[in-house]
Amino acid sequence: MRLEDYFQNGKFYIWKETFAIVKSEKLLPDAFAVIKDKNEITVIIEQSKIKSNRNIVKIDKYWKIITFDMVLPFGLVGFLAKISKTLADENISIFVISAFSTDHILVKEKNLKKAISKLKNLGLKN
Repeated sequence: MRLEDYFQNGKFYIWKETFAIVKSEKLLPDAFAVIKDKNEITVIIEQSKIKSNRNIVKIDKYWKIITFDMVLPFGLVGFLAKISKTLADENISIFVISAFSTDHILVKEKNLKKAISKLKNLGLKN
């Protein structure tokens, strides 16, 4: 399929939970995602699951996850570029997580309505 077909036939959904992006000294239980590189551990976790934790170095709260409800092949070029440009043009910052079969973006809760509108303008359905 062509890139345009993914936008015309694609769907997305919004997680009901509110998430935090955490820089941590250790892994946190019940995380949505963990990114561990040579410099730091980043944890995306539901805010309600954060306990007072001495291992948290920094925390950024009030993020919503938008999941693209479709299989995105590895050879597909430009999908996230088009989404990120569309949202950047509206001054909406995103945090991207790619899984094996699909992508997720996190947007601040205060920007969620505008982000949904812009994704729908691209042809995606909610």
